[in-house]
Amino acid sequence: VVDAAHAERLVAEDGQVVVERVPIRATEAVRGTMNPAPFTADDFVIPAQGERVRVIGVIPNQIVTRGLVREATLRDGQAVADPGRDLLKMAVIERHRASGAIGRGFLEGFGLQRGAVAGSVAHDHHNLVVVGASDADMFLAAQAVVEMDGGLAVAADGEVLARLPLPIAGLMSDRSGPEVAEGYAAVNHAARDLGCPLDDPFMALSFLALEVIPELKLTDQGLVDVTQFRIVPLFVEE
Repeated sequence: VVDAAHAERLVAEDGQVVVERVPIRATEAVRGTMNPAPFTADDFVIPAQGERVRVIGVIPNQIVTRGLVREATLRDGQAVADPGRDLLKMAVIERHRASGAIGRGFLEGFGLQRGAVAGSVAHDHHNLVVVGASDADMFLAAQAVVEMDGGLAVAADGEVLARLPLPIAGLMSDRSGPEVAEGYAAVNHAARDLGCPLDDPFMALSFLALEVIPELKLTDQGLVDVTQFRIVPLFVEE
């Protein structure tokens, strides 16, 4: 006997949802949650303070990362991204209280040859995370996320190539499942078109700032060496 209140019901068939979609009723308290202090492309600049830097090493299909040390690419007194070496710049922008806190670092293994990706899904603090090959495109991708009240974005050569709005707390969508799936596929496809070899670039992005998972992560407060449970400087002392 099946309890009528818990009876089985067909909800999908042949790849299609066959039940009426229930509208999402999100209160205003969980909307408009993108509140970073104003920032520009100049906020991604990293003044050179040495010749070697700590680098987050991405491991494909893993949320753990490696803690690496690499020679910095220096130009005009700055440490810059060098996609030819698979050395990308990364930033984490505090987006809840407009504190202005920004952590800056470098990333290896993400593979972008140009452009940038950004998202407001960043476990567990869900700040604004951006990875890129140029400061200008990093700013463009990050600003696109702010303008959407949260979400995921890909930019290159001064143009936003793909975006997925997530206006509910910067984490969820008020659109239908198929629309979200299409948008998520589009941003991942755009990131892979820019050179990212990962199966799911935005899933990888969402864990790069999770400061309880070894070995090295970046937060708005700076680099965290999880094996030592302490914030460490970007530049390595000679």
